[in-house]
Amino acid sequence: MNNKTLMTDFYELTMAETYFNEGKKDEQVYFDIFFRKNPFEGGYTISGGLDETIDYIKNFHFGEEEIEYLRRLGKFSEEFLEYLSTLKFEGDIYAVPDGTVVFPNEPVLTVKADAVTAQILETALLTNFNHGSLVTTAAKRITNEAKGIPVMEFGQDVLEELILQ
Repeated sequence: MNNKTLMTDFYELTMAETYFNEGKKDEQVYFDIFFRKNPFEGGYTISGGLDETIDYIKNFHFGEEEIEYLRRLGKFSEEFLEYLSTLKFEGDIYAVPDGTVVFPNEPVLTVKADAVTAQILETALLTNFNHGSLVTTAAKRITNEAKGIPVMEFGQDVLEELILQ
């Protein structure tokens, strides 16, 4: 199994260490995932990516390989790296089910967790929702355009054409 915990950006890790250094590592926080505009300039978005998000959170941990990688960067304190080596997700996730019609600027997923964990999760959760919803919305648009003709599959070129419209 691939550990995807480092599917984040450097900013999230440096902010997480800031919370750790400021004594806020145990502070419970909430954050919402939302989007600003519908894909394809359409009137709706179909939510997607929840399975990937659940898988990511279930497997969220910093193993020896991830800690050693971060150590080699020379940017993080040993105390913070030790803390990360024991970090597990112990919060709550509230989400709109995949396949639900959703609209811009409305929460589609809410995270309740300690400040460090919540900060590190942000990039992966945004990525999972954005990609999953883009593909799900594209599939719905394609099947709508087929007007009842069965659609078995569509490849990258169909998606690119839809995106470029």
